[in-house]
Amino acid sequence: MTAALGLVVAFVAIDLLLFNVLRVSLTRSVDDTARQGAAGVVALIDANRLPTPVPVAPDVTVQVLGTSGQIIDVSPDTDRLVPLLSPAHAATIARNGEATLLNGPAYGLPSQLRATAERASDGSLVIAAVPFSSVSSSLSVVGKALVFGTPVLFVLFTGAIWLAVGSTLRPIDLLRRGAARVTGTAAVPADLPVPEARDEVRSLALTLNDMLSRLAAAQQRQRALVSDTAHELRSPIASIRAQLEVALDHPAGQDWESTARDVHADVLRLARLAEDLLLLARLDERAGAGSGSAALGGGGTVDLAELSESVVARYAGARVPVTYSGSTDPCLVAGDWGAVDRLLVNLVDNAVRYAKSQVAVTVGREDGWGVLAVADDGPGVPDADLERVFDRFARLDDARSRDGDEGGGAGLGLAIVRATAQAYGGTALLEPGDPAAAPPGLRAVVQLPSASG
Repeated sequence: MTAALGLVVAFVAIDLLLFNVLRVSLTRSVDDTARQGAAGVVALIDANRLPTPVPVAPDVTVQVLGTSGQIIDVSPDTDRLVPLLSPAHAATIARNGEATLLNGPAYGLPSQLRATAERASDGSLVIAAVPFSSVSSSLSVVGKALVFGTPVLFVLFTGAIWLAVGSTLRPIDLLRRGAARVTGTAAVPADLPVPEARDEVRSLALTLNDMLSRLAAAQQRQRALVSDTAHELRSPIASIRAQLEVALDHPAGQDWESTARDVHADVLRLARLAEDLLLLARLDERAGAGSGSAALGGGGTVDLAELSESVVARYAGARVPVTYSGSTDPCLVAGDWGAVDRLLVNLVDNAVRYAKSQVAVTVGREDGWGVLAVADDGPGVPDADLERVFDRFARLDDARSRDGDEGGGAGLGLAIVRATAQAYGGTALLEPGDPAAAPPGLRAVVQLPSASG
């Protein structure tokens, strides 16, 4: 409707402009003919060669007024009594170089006239008139063509606009319907239809599909997290319930101290799981902040060498020796002491759990990064699972699987390691150990941006 209204305004403006330009052009052509006729007669008068009657071109009417204002000569078949213009009016037109419209029938002529005047050197005035009927006829034809042709053009253009806009909006309508289907279903969102035309609508569809893919992945991760969390919570809760029910059913023969110790261990396991889940939830919620300080609620710098020595010292009584080597100078990285400490503890706990004889912690610098590495000589992880172990509640089917390992965690340690590293703009990955060794071992590497440049 807006385009149609714009067309109406445009067509009316164009019609008026075209009609007026044509009218002015044709009128000017008629005036020029009259001026040429008058100028030719003036030239004859100035040369004193004006015959009687005055010779003129066809359709040109000429009257010559003397200095007294009387008609002294005319073209053939022209009135010799009544001048077409009064002497004063003719003098004004001659002085200004104008032309005027006359009513021909009033002077015994069949149509309207365009008249002009020129003054000769002897003071006489030459009045020349040309019929205006050809201009009126042309303007009438053009006017009728515009009156009847403009609506036809309007209908044609409006139909073309309707088809063009419809074809343009059709992919958008398909996107809308696809979005409505996505909104009305609780299942994994399906892709929206992508139009074949390579235009902005196609770019929009691709962007929306990418967004839906991310939403579907996030939904899948959320469902998996809920399912795995429920599974992890079920075991300690079932253990606590069973022990308490047995104790309540047989209070006389119950070792309450042992029961309390076992229940306490399960409660600690639940507490660790809750703390890990809360930390991951906070990392996910604030991951969009773009920096570690924003993501973790704190900031500053950490001396990675000093922190590593401190953490290694805590494992003096571990199952296998934990040693530190590497930089003795400060190695400052962006981060929060508590968050990086938790990261390193998770790596060392994982290494100690599976190491055969030793765990080695090293710190160094590399191209503006602080590099922390924790290596063990345990069974290692298959190459195909080096990325999967960073998933939450990841389970492996090899010797490093946590299944059956009651002393282990819930499979969130490495997920927290990677999430913390990424929160500070760093990376975390696993590298296979020496394939020739038995067992091959595993090396965890964390890179954090150097705070000292």
